[in-house]
Amino acid sequence: MNNIVTMKWLLARLYESDLVIVDCRFALGKPESGQASYEESHIPRAVYLDLEKDLSSPITEHGGRHPLPDLDTLAKRLGQSGIHQGSRVIIYDDQGGAMASRLWWLLKYTGHEQAYVMAEGYSAWKSASYPVTDEQPIVIPVTYEMKLQPHKLVSVHDVREASQQGISMLLDSREPRRYAGLEEPLDAKAGHIPGAKNYFWKGVLEPSGHWKAPGALREHFSDIPQDAEIIVYCGSGVTACPNVLALEEAGYGHVKLYAGSWSDWISYEDNPVATGDE
Repeated sequence: MNNIVTMKWLLARLYESDLVIVDCRFALGKPESGQASYEESHIPRAVYLDLEKDLSSPITEHGGRHPLPDLDTLAKRLGQSGIHQGSRVIIYDDQGGAMASRLWWLLKYTGHEQAYVMAEGYSAWKSASYPVTDEQPIVIPVTYEMKLQPHKLVSVHDVREASQQGISMLLDSREPRRYAGLEEPLDAKAGHIPGAKNYFWKGVLEPSGHWKAPGALREHFSDIPQDAEIIVYCGSGVTACPNVLALEEAGYGHVKLYAGSWSDWISYEDNPVATGDE
C-alpha cells in the first residue's frame, strides 16, 4: 500500500482499532462550511481538522496565504485527534484531495509513515450508500511525537537558487491561466516563478474525481526524469500537495514542497516574475 487507498479498502477496515479517519473538507472563501458539513454527516469514527484553524498558521508578511502551522501546536492538535506514531491515518475531503493532501504532507513531514488519502471524496462515499453518521467520536488524547523530515521542505532562498541556476525543477500546480499570468483572482501579482513548468494539480485525477492509478500518474509526469530534484508550489502551498503525493506515487524520490508558494514569492519585492509559457 502506498499513499492512496480506495473507499472500498476503508469500508472493509472501518472499525480496526489502529485506524484514525480524518475529515478535511474545506471550501476556500467559506471557512465555516467544512466544519458544518462534518457536523451534518461524515464517515463513522472520523474526526475533523480544519485547513485554516488546524493545518495553517495566521498570515504574516511572509509565508504565504496558508503558512505552515506552528509545529508544537500541530503536534498537540494531532494528539487530541487520537493520532500517534502507531496510527494508520486515512484522510478524505470533497475537494479532489487538495485539503486531504495538505494533512498527508504535514504527517509525512513530521515523520508519520502510515498516512493515506482516500482515492474518492466524501460525496462518492455517500453516493455508494456507505455508512455515514452525525455522531462525533469519543477520542482519547495521545502524544504525537514528531520526527521532522527537513528534506521535504524548501525555503524561498532555495527556490531563488533553483530558479536562477536550474538545479531543481520547479513545478507550478496552479491553473494554466494563473501560471501564464493571464488572470490572478487571489494574489497581488500575476505570473509564475521564472523557470517553472506548469502541471495543474487536477491533472492527477480521473474525470470522475478519483485519483489516477500509479501507471497513469507516471504517464502524466513522463516528461520529468525519474531522478529529478523537484520543487512543487501553487498559490498558497495547499494544492501543491496533491502533486507532491502524485509524484511520490509515480515513483519520484526527490520531491520537495515550497510551502509559502506563489503568495510567499511575491511578498519579496525583488523576486522576479515570469509570464506566458515555458
